[in-house]
Amino acid sequence: MRSAELHTLCEHTATGFAVLDADLRLRWANPALGERIGCSLARSRGVALAELAPGLLDAARRCLHDHRQLHLREITLGSTPLLQTSADVVLQALPDGTLLLELLPAASIGGTDYGRGLRTLAHELLNPLAGMRGAAQLLERDAMAPAQRELASLIREEVDRLAALAARLLRPSGTASKCAFDVHEPLQRVAALLAVQPDAPRVLRDYDPSLPPALGDTERILQLLLNLAHNAHEAGARTLTLRTRAEVGTRLPGGHRVLRIEVHDDGHGVPPDLRARLFEPWISGRSDGTGLGLALARAIAREHGGELDYAPADPGSLFVLRLPQAGDTP
Repeated sequence: MRSAELHTLCEHTATGFAVLDADLRLRWANPALGERIGCSLARSRGVALAELAPGLLDAARRCLHDHRQLHLREITLGSTPLLQTSADVVLQALPDGTLLLELLPAASIGGTDYGRGLRTLAHELLNPLAGMRGAAQLLERDAMAPAQRELASLIREEVDRLAALAARLLRPSGTASKCAFDVHEPLQRVAALLAVQPDAPRVLRDYDPSLPPALGDTERILQLLLNLAHNAHEAGARTLTLRTRAEVGTRLPGGHRVLRIEVHDDGHGVPPDLRARLFEPWISGRSDGTGLGLALARAIAREHGGELDYAPADPGSLFVLRLPQAGDTP
C-alpha cells in the first residue's frame, strides 16, 4: 500500500500510526500518534527513530531489510519522554521502501481485554479497506448512471466507517462523542445497507415520528444496529422489523427518560443454552462466529448510559435498545 493511501485512511483513527523513511526518520504521523507520544508532530517530523524509541531500532532495521511485518508485544517504548508508553507495536515494510509503525493500545471493550484476536482483526482490516476505498472512488467517478454512483458512494462511506470502527475496537469504552440525534436516521441507514445485500431480509418500519431526539454518538449507534441486523441475516431471517417508541414510566440510571428501539427478526433464534451468556465475547451459535458483535453492541449501549437486552420471540429474536432522551433533565 502506498504511503498516501495510508495517510488518507489513518488521519482520523484513534490508533497511532507513523511512516518512517528508509533512514528510519519520521516522515509522517497521524494526530493519534502525536497524542500518544505527547509531542507536536510538527516538531517531531524528521526525528530519528533512535531518539523516539531506541528499543525499536534493531527490529525496524530487520523489518526493512527482510521486507516483512513484525508484531512486538507489550513494548515499553524508550526512556525518553516522547514515547514513554506501553503498547503492542506493529512494524510493516511498505513497497516504496518506507516503514509503517503502528501503536496498538490494550484492546478493551466494556472493561474487558479481548487480547490478540481483536487487535489482529483491527490491524488486518486496514489494508483491504484502503484498496476497497480506492476502487469505490474510481467507480463513483466513472459511473454513468446516478444509481451506480449512489451505490459507489455508499460503498466508500461504509469503508470509511469500517476504518473508523477498526480504531474504535482498540479504544477504551466511555469515549463516545454524544449529541442529540434522530434515532430514525441510523435505522434508515441500516435499511439502506440491507437492501443492497443479496438475499437480505425484508425490512418493516414501525416508527413513532413524534419521538424526541436521543443522546449519543450516531456512528456508534449505527454500528450497534448493524451488528443486530447482520446477526438476523446470518440467522436466516426473512423479515426484520425496526420499531421505535417512547418508554413511559421507566428511567435509565441517572434518571433519564427512555427511547426504545426494537429489532425483531424471524430467524432461527438463539439456542436456550446460549441465552444466559449471549453478550459475552467469543460466545456464538455459529461455528464460524466470534461472538464479538453482540458484546460490542452491549458495550456501546452501556457507554451511552443505556442498555441492550435480548428476549426470545416466536419466531426469531427480539433485541431491545434503550437510549437516554436528549435534553432530558432528571
